[in-house]
Amino acid sequence: MSQFFYIHPDNPQARLIKQACELIHQGEVIVYPTDSGYSIGCHMNDKKALEQICRIRQIGKDHNFTLMCKDMSELSEYARVDNTAFRMIKNNTPGPYTFILKATKEVPKRLQNPKRRTIGIRVPDNKIALDLLEELGEPLMSTTLILPDAIVAESDPDEIRDKLEKQVGLIIHGGFLGEQPTTVIDMSDGDNTIIREGSGDLTPFV
Repeated sequence: MSQFFYIHPDNPQARLIKQACELIHQGEVIVYPTDSGYSIGCHMNDKKALEQICRIRQIGKDHNFTLMCKDMSELSEYARVDNTAFRMIKNNTPGPYTFILKATKEVPKRLQNPKRRTIGIRVPDNKIALDLLEELGEPLMSTTLILPDAIVAESDPDEIRDKLEKQVGLIIHGGFLGEQPTTVIDMSDGDNTIIREGSGDLTPFV
């Protein structure tokens, strides 16, 4: 049975943020709000928790996993990015975008795309998510919470609780959100390739 925290979207309670991070360090899978629906995440070095996420979402190892970062300072540690791409990403973060980039050796191999050695990088524009990442002190392995047979992100935390309360360690109720997932842009080969059109405006990248 998962824990269920009501966290204020504008003034997150520090005590609950700290407890959430303790659960992540203990190997729990969590559901938390972002600026593009709810995401599901775990500690990036936790193999068992990652497998649990793959089972819930019914995704394979070739899925583009994402490291949710607190700011741009973490980007260069986990991804290889040239100056042009860096400026473009910086101008559009935090925001509802996921950028696919070549991973550095700091990224666990199981999170990288097995053929292309890429990783998704994202800085969310959501106070709860950012406070979580600040307290955690490192990126959070994440993927948008799109359940099997669904095409949009989960947006209602009460419905998420009904569906997943026996499969995750924590669900954070951070309000009712939009269903549009992030816009995904592949920059790993030097070009901007749109993988998924979502809630982020495409104009800066086309």
